[in-house]
Amino acid sequence: MIHRYKKVQQVLILVLFLNLAVAFAKIIYGTFTDTLSMTADGYHSLFDGVSNIVGLVGIYISSRPPDREHPYGHQKYETFASIFIAVLLLFVGFEIFQNALNRFLVRSTPEVTTLSFVIMLGTMGINYLVTRYEYGKGLALRSQVLIADSMHTKSDIYVSLSVIASLVAIKSGFPLLDPLIALLISFLIFRAGFRIMKESSRVLLDMSRLEEEEICNLVLGVDGVIDCHKIRTRGGMGDIRIDMHVLVRPDMPLEDAHLIAHRVSKMLKAEYKDVSDVVVHLEPALPQGSNSKKTS
Repeated sequence: MIHRYKKVQQVLILVLFLNLAVAFAKIIYGTFTDTLSMTADGYHSLFDGVSNIVGLVGIYISSRPPDREHPYGHQKYETFASIFIAVLLLFVGFEIFQNALNRFLVRSTPEVTTLSFVIMLGTMGINYLVTRYEYGKGLALRSQVLIADSMHTKSDIYVSLSVIASLVAIKSGFPLLDPLIALLISFLIFRAGFRIMKESSRVLLDMSRLEEEEICNLVLGVDGVIDCHKIRTRGGMGDIRIDMHVLVRPDMPLEDAHLIAHRVSKMLKAEYKDVSDVVVHLEPALPQGSNSKKTS
C-alpha cells in the first residue's frame, strides 16, 4: 500500500510541474494580448496545478496505516481530496463565467498573433500527453485522485480547442465570440467538477459498488459453501470492502469453517482487484427458511 501511494505521489509531482508550465504560458501571453479565452484557459490550467497539490496532501494523509481512531484506515482522505479538486473546478468555472459576462459590458478587441496559435497548440499537446499518462497510471494504481485529476486535465483539451476557435473568430473580425466561447469553457469546467463530485459522493455515502448476485455466484463455487446472503459492498477505487453471510454444514468443525471463510476472502480479492477487505460471517445451514428468519 505504501509503495502504491509513493507511485501516485511521483505521478502528481511530475504532472504538477507540467501543468504550471502550461498555465503560465497561457496566462502571461493571454493577458499581454488581452485574449480573455486564452487567459481563462490559463487559469484553468493553473488550478490543475493547485489540484495536484491538493492530491499530494490527500495521498500523504491517506497513506497512513490504520490507528486507534481510524481502524479502517485513512483511505477516504483521498476521496476528500477529489471533492476539493471538484470544488476548485467549480470556483474557476464561476470566475470565468463572471469575467465573460463583464466582457459583454466592456467591449475590447483582443490581439491575435501567430504566437497565440503556437502557444495554444503546444500546450494542448502537453495536456493530451498528461491526460493519457495520468489516467493510465490512475487505473494501474487504482487511485481515485489520479482519475479525478486526469478528468480535470482532460477538460483542458476541450477548453483549448474552444480557445483556438475563439482566436480564429477574433482574427476573422468577430471579437464577440471570445466571451461567448469563454462561457462555453465555464460550462465545460462545471461539468467536469460535477462528475468528480458525483463519483466521490458514491464513496462517502457508502453506495453499493459490486453486484450482489455476481459475488454470490462466485462464492458458491468455493468448496464447502452451501449458500450466501446479506452481501454488502462499499468503498472506492482500490479500497472496496465486502461483508457477507456464508452458510456451511452445521456439523462442520470450526477449523474447517474458518478455512472456508479464508478461501472465500482470498478468492474475492483475486477476482476483484479493487477489493481490499472481506468480512465473512459463518452460519450453519439450517432447514430452508430457518436462516432467513434467524438473521432477519
